[in-house]
Amino acid sequence: MWMIKRVFVFGVVLVLSLLFFCSFAAGGVTVGVKVGDWIEYTVLTTGDAPQVQNVQWARMDIIGVQGSEIKVNVTTQGNDGAFYSQIMDLDPEEGQIGAWFIIPANLTVGDDFYDINLGRNVTIEGQEQKNYAGAVRTIINATTPERIKDWDKETGIFLKSIDTLPGYTINATAIKTNMWSPQILGLGYVSLVVVIVGAVVLAIVAVIGVVWRHHRLAIGSSD
Repeated sequence: MWMIKRVFVFGVVLVLSLLFFCSFAAGGVTVGVKVGDWIEYTVLTTGDAPQVQNVQWARMDIIGVQGSEIKVNVTTQGNDGAFYSQIMDLDPEEGQIGAWFIIPANLTVGDDFYDINLGRNVTIEGQEQKNYAGAVRTIINATTPERIKDWDKETGIFLKSIDTLPGYTINATAIKTNMWSPQILGLGYVSLVVVIVGAVVLAIVAVIGVVWRHHRLAIGSSD
């Protein structure tokens, strides 16, 4: 019986650990990014844009997170092929979010965030499922006359942006990131974890059944 108990306890601990990990990964906090996260965008610039903003590709690397303060390295490639790099300090709690690059994580429809440049709050208007950077994500969005934006709900990072500026427009779309894995066989990350947990549970039940059967046979043979 001791072996059955050990197998059972191990199985319970393993399943609870996986469920906790799944819940943690699917959840979020005010700041949903961490050091080492990165995301790349394809960019289409039209009109008479300044050279520094006349770009075709961009990448944002999270290089520092302390509380609500986020330090990012933004790298862009101009249409002339040249690369530019800029360190930016963001703070979603204080409204320092640049061109709405990163907002608080896990906002939903009706919630708002503060933009210090506008001097007012911006309200989340919609939520839907969209495919960005290889996976279907829960997306929240907001629109103003100058800007249309999609963010990843879980992380708060922007995934699509159409910025209309005097004389030119910048359209950026996320194409690659290390913050989530591309879907495998049509399964998202959390769904995949659920499948794995189910498989582990079935395996544990099978092991317990085999051990119990052997235990019963051993008792029968000793009688």
